[in-house]
Amino acid sequence: GDLVDRDLLELDDHEHHFESGESGASKTYPKQCSGLRKNDFVILKGRPCKVVEMSTSKTGKHGHAKVHMVGLDIFTNKKYEDICPSTHNMECPFVKRKDYELLSIEDDGYVSLFDPDTMGTKEDLKLPEGDLGQQIRDAFEKDETGILCTVIASMDEEVIIAQKNKPKDQ
Repeated sequence: GDLVDRDLLELDDHEHHFESGESGASKTYPKQCSGLRKNDFVILKGRPCKVVEMSTSKTGKHGHAKVHMVGLDIFTNKKYEDICPSTHNMECPFVKRKDYELLSIEDDGYVSLFDPDTMGTKEDLKLPEGDLGQQIRDAFEKDETGILCTVIASMDEEVIIAQKNKPKDQ
């Protein structure tokens, strides 16, 4: 599996390993459970979640404090819960936010987005389900020249989480 390859890489060529680790391998970083706060991102049950509730409880006289965490999957909004000792390290996902300009909305729900960094287009995302998708559609029909979609990316997934009007002076 994964581990064997990594060992080989490490023996093989240390610097190369470091480079490849930079871009792809590290999708998460550890953070102590007690250091997490509401609205932080954390991995619960293998999914990147935003913490919406946290409570700490002491277990008995000599027990460790336990942290009860409720998070919403940042892609599906599904609710996940976990309880872990406060001294325990949790995996936290790296989450990137980026604004793209909306160029078009296809009939099948896919959108064409302009990427200001690469000056290219991004066409692999769909409009979100529900209200947000409808808002984006409505806004776009009213004003085709200036809608920005905020996309968050984490753990090799991406989703549109918000839309706003482009500042007029750009």
